[in-house]
Amino acid sequence: MTQRVAKEIPLSSLTIRKYEKPHTEDKRMLIKRFCLSIGLLEPGDSRDIIIDILTVFIEKAKQRQALTINELIEETKTIRRKLSLSEKGCSEPNIRRQVLRLKNAGLVEKQKNKYRIKEFLSTEELTQDVVKKKADEILERVLLYAKAIDNI
Repeated sequence: MTQRVAKEIPLSSLTIRKYEKPHTEDKRMLIKRFCLSIGLLEPGDSRDIIIDILTVFIEKAKQRQALTINELIEETKTIRRKLSLSEKGCSEPNIRRQVLRLKNAGLVEKQKNKYRIKEFLSTEELTQDVVKKKADEILERVLLYAKAIDNI
């Protein structure tokens, strides 16, 4: 009799990292650490366009504005120019790919062909609503596995 093996494809995953407490007022560095902390960036990753995309979304959420993809591209390029950063990675396909990552992470949503931070939440509320909830759901499932192991 053969046992059926469960697929080893996760239903959900979350990478979280702990860094030192924030000790700077450099907004880009704070957003970078946020991205690193929740797994949107890997340590040492040179492709950091997601930082600037998220920066645009955070700023526009404060103004309760949603953006088309073209507006997002222009805003992202503007930020990178102000910081004297390369516009490499600002192509439409790459921006769309990064927005999809943010959307899949539950941080960004699309409404009427415009994108915005989920429900215009603050970054703290967004973290509570999306990241903490996802972490709690994953931990709950891990605990079910632990209980099943203990019951064998």
